[in-house]
Amino acid sequence: MLAKLSTRPSIRRCAVTGTAGLALLGTALPAADGPPPGLTRFYDQKVTWSACEGMDMPKDLQCGKVTVPLDYTKPGQGTLDVAVARYRATGTSRGSVLLNFGGPGGQGVAQLAMGGKDFMGLTNGYDVVSFDPRGVGRSSPVSCGNASDSALDTTDGNADVTDPEAVLEELRTAAAECTEHSGPVLPHIGTVNAARDLDVIRDALGDDKLNYLGFSYGSRLGAVYAAQHPDKVGRMVLDGVDTLTEPLSDQGVASARGQQTALENFLTWCTEDIACPFGRDPREARKHVVQVVESLDKDPLPNDFGEAFSGQDFAGALGQGLYSRELWPSLQRAVGRLLEDGDPSGLEAFLSGGFTLPPKRGPHAGLTDPADVPLDNLPAALMAVNCADDPDRPAAAQVTEDLGRLRARYEEASPVFGRYRLTQVLMCYGRPKGTDYIRDDVKDVDTPRILLVGTRGDPATPYRWTVETARRLGSSAVVLDNRGEGHTGYGSSKCVHGKVDAFLLYGTLPPDGSSCGSDRDDE
Repeated sequence: MLAKLSTRPSIRRCAVTGTAGLALLGTALPAADGPPPGLTRFYDQKVTWSACEGMDMPKDLQCGKVTVPLDYTKPGQGTLDVAVARYRATGTSRGSVLLNFGGPGGQGVAQLAMGGKDFMGLTNGYDVVSFDPRGVGRSSPVSCGNASDSALDTTDGNADVTDPEAVLEELRTAAAECTEHSGPVLPHIGTVNAARDLDVIRDALGDDKLNYLGFSYGSRLGAVYAAQHPDKVGRMVLDGVDTLTEPLSDQGVASARGQQTALENFLTWCTEDIACPFGRDPREARKHVVQVVESLDKDPLPNDFGEAFSGQDFAGALGQGLYSRELWPSLQRAVGRLLEDGDPSGLEAFLSGGFTLPPKRGPHAGLTDPADVPLDNLPAALMAVNCADDPDRPAAAQVTEDLGRLRARYEEASPVFGRYRLTQVLMCYGRPKGTDYIRDDVKDVDTPRILLVGTRGDPATPYRWTVETARRLGSSAVVLDNRGEGHTGYGSSKCVHGKVDAFLLYGTLPPDGSSCGSDRDDE
């Protein structure tokens, strides 16, 4: 999941992204004494930095690019450019620390530009660098066009599951739209290749070791890198730790349940305020939210872009707003505008989605202009990567047989968020089996110590995933228990922030199993 990204989603597009033609990736990795044959030229480049283009870009942020193979198994057959950005170290730099903000699908360059002040402490020793992973942002962005509208029908409570072929045809049509609109990067998207890109970026930055801070999905990327390149791991922190083993169907249920818990916490907070648009009774407020979702699904409101704002869009906005308590006042006001004035624009500010389609692209078309990045890129990349990373592909008969049971399971986990989470899972149907590398081989890593931060009240990555992933990574893993709320700990807990910076800057690790209390305990 994306770590506290406050951009504009449309959940109808979030729910139906995926890939077709995924390449099963080999495991050939750079040798300790140099890259394997065919990759030498990619490890023989340096980043050329210049001022970032765009009115909203900070003046002290620099931008560049790194060229990587489109297909690592055939490095001579096409390349793509990966967008990178950095804040320079103050004083003497010891190298770089790379950030990934999560998703999958989060634009690292834009997020670093927007939230860079949170990482200025790290510039005491490092250049602070982020990047748009392949398929994301300016790095050959993927899109699914308008595929989501038809795919959501498959999880509609009124959908006719007695016609299984019709359900599967909707999913196949949506997958074909993703293929049509995404260009040649789509078969080569996924965390295994993104981690290989990460190593090329490390080398292009001139670093012998990768110092890394990965949030949410970024923890999965960091863990895969550690398994691929154990001798290149420097100081690594994984915050909001993702699962490495659970099937997508189980991940979706866990996320829906976590968001439902976060929603109930938000409503308890909201109803203490006389201005709460859901009233003053938390129990009635929970019923009211479900009624709003159902009402908007039956009779959507027009939005500023000439399209309908549905109950699923409402659920998506709530989901984004629940990632951090700092967003709750803004979320409350946005809901008020919807319920009191019929105006969904405030909620759409929490969303990331849209209606433009990307231009047709060939291999190595350079960085994509920011204005040409498709507005559904985040959800399209999210599903493309998740499908690429998951080896489970149930047969058609199993999908149709299980649909009713799955729908009930997801709705039980969350009557608000269950439907679109289920659609995300179903959208991998019809695509080639994803890699089994993550589930089978990312374990018992032989690296320096890695700091894992798990937050007890995290609505997206449950704390148990931190414990399970630490156990899987083996003796290298050190767990910091953040007894707070919200998705990830670095941006919301002073204690976590301090301990992460101390490790990255000075190598000072907290004891395994130590904890940080909630900041509100100190108020």
